[in-house]
Amino acid sequence: MTAIVHLLRHADHGHVGKILTGRLPGVHLSAIGRAQAEVLGERMAAVGLDSLYSSPQPRALETAQAIADATGLAVRVAPAFDEIDFGSWAGQTFKALDRDPRWRVWNARRDSARTPGGETMADVAARATGLLEALASQTPGTSIGVVSHSDVIKACICRYLDLPFQHIHLFDIDPVSITSLLVEAEGGTILTLNEPGCTEPEEAIH
Repeated sequence: MTAIVHLLRHADHGHVGKILTGRLPGVHLSAIGRAQAEVLGERMAAVGLDSLYSSPQPRALETAQAIADATGLAVRVAPAFDEIDFGSWAGQTFKALDRDPRWRVWNARRDSARTPGGETMADVAARATGLLEALASQTPGTSIGVVSHSDVIKACICRYLDLPFQHIHLFDIDPVSITSLLVEAEGGTILTLNEPGCTEPEEAIH
């Protein structure tokens, strides 16, 4: 039994490309992000969803709420879709991180390295795909929206394509993008990758 899952990256929050936000408290959508989320909500209303899940991070919840407002669905908070636990790296600029040998190891050895918070990419993929497959088994034939984060979505893609996690550097997951999968109890198939979820100008979403 299968379900269609739409993995949605949250909208802009002003840190993208500048600061590793991670699980830093109190990070909300920017004005641009709120506008993007509204457009994404309209897009997902047209696609049609039966249920909606979100990472517990405010930027993801606010994106999910815009989708909920457009679809009439309730947002279900799912820690399995939370951002990677970056520990002490959260809140640092990428410029500062580039001087940290551990950060360089993390990016060079994604198949084995751990963050200061203790997670590996395999850990992230296991928690996220584990819930995706459980939902597909519990609600077959449905369309599920999941608002999460770039590397979490990338971890799922690598797992389902049977790619080394180091390959996450070879593709992008943009803010408010849509990646659609056909998920079953023991695996998944990628249908679309990193489709634009809104029609805002490119400079507004990077």
